Amino acid sequence: MHTKAEHTKQFILETVAPIFNQNGYAATSMSDITKATGLTKGAIYGNFKNKEALAISAFKFTVKALMKKIAMHLELSDSPIQKLFLISDFYRNYYDYSKRLGGCPVLNIGVDANNQNTLLLENVKIVIEKIQDQVATIIENGIEAGEISTEINAMQYAKRLDTMIQGAVFMTYTMNDEFYMKDTMNQIDQMIHNELKA
Repeated sequence: MHTKAEHTKQFILETVAPIFNQNGYAATSMSDITKATGLTKGAIYGNFKNKEALAISAFKFTVKALMKKIAMHLELSDSPIQKLFLISDFYRNYYDYSKRLGGCPVLNIGVDANNQNTLLLENVKIVIEKIQDQVATIIENGIEAGEISTEINAMQYAKRLDTMIQGAVFMTYTMNDEFYMKDTMNQIDQMIHNELKA
């Protein structure tokens, strides 16, 4: 059972995470937060040390939900090469899904925090490295299973895939056009077929 304090904390995060994600750290004021939650500033600070601590917790909350969703999608196959195709399959419909989060948390908070908040940016970098490590592990498993070419540098391709995905997310949001997302995922599929497959 969750305590009342844990419930309040969860409610605050669920309410403010999309606001931080959409507006950015600097543009989200404490009055935005109190207005959205219906709680006093004291109640917010009773659960989070300061605005920065709340922003970091909100980012982690959104990313956790996103990672859980991707992990569930990857469970559709045990084959490493199929898991790579499942990543592109997930991101094909990412635009609609991420809009409910207030946008892509990695991209939004990464760009927003780059010149403003070092601690928040560090948390974004940790998430990016984690994602790339997980993709590299899938590729390494594919090499071991004989599904992926032994010539492949797993981390190099993990970074390449992530770069293509994040670039497509940026263009899709900026232009409000899913073509960028879907076309890039088709390119990734071709890359898996032509370059990675053993």
